[in-house]
Amino acid sequence: MGDPPRSGFVQPYAQGFAANGAPLGKYVSLPKPMDTIGIIRTPYKTKQDCPIQPLYTSDNPAYVEVFERYADGLKDVETFSHLYLLYQFDRADAIQLVRTTFLDDTPHGIYASRHPCRPNGIGMSIVKLVRRDGNVLVVEGADMLNETPLLDIKPYIPKYDAIPSASEGWTANKQWRQKPEGRE
Repeated sequence: MGDPPRSGFVQPYAQGFAANGAPLGKYVSLPKPMDTIGIIRTPYKTKQDCPIQPLYTSDNPAYVEVFERYADGLKDVETFSHLYLLYQFDRADAIQLVRTTFLDDTPHGIYASRHPCRPNGIGMSIVKLVRRDGNVLVVEGADMLNETPLLDIKPYIPKYDAIPSASEGWTANKQWRQKPEGRE
């Protein structure tokens, strides 16, 4: 059968290996490594200062600087009132797949929470777009640390993104609280 392909970021599904070490199963293409497209500048210098969710942030403006080589991609972004920011949790602590969260002292799986200590360390927030100044977006509702690496921007489109029948899961009966001291 021969050796598996070696180029194009090809990786086997995790179905095990043959006795000779060759992977079993079908092959899938892995995505290319992500580029940082900009920097998010916020008033939050420490993890303790940083709000838990965008809903609980101040009205302080934050600045989303898109690097010049990606600035053409901002065309028409100002026609939207809100944006998704996808970013890297570049200062998160150790990954724990089950852990307590900011809103609850009972441990939950990392994929059932929005905790920053995740295997791929990708954060997502919805912010209000105040204005665009060239390659800089002035936003409100930022809940990330100052100088957070920006991975992507997508428009929030209510007719596609709002799901009124969505379940709140384990958070349904939880009251908002201040971030517990020393808890990431």
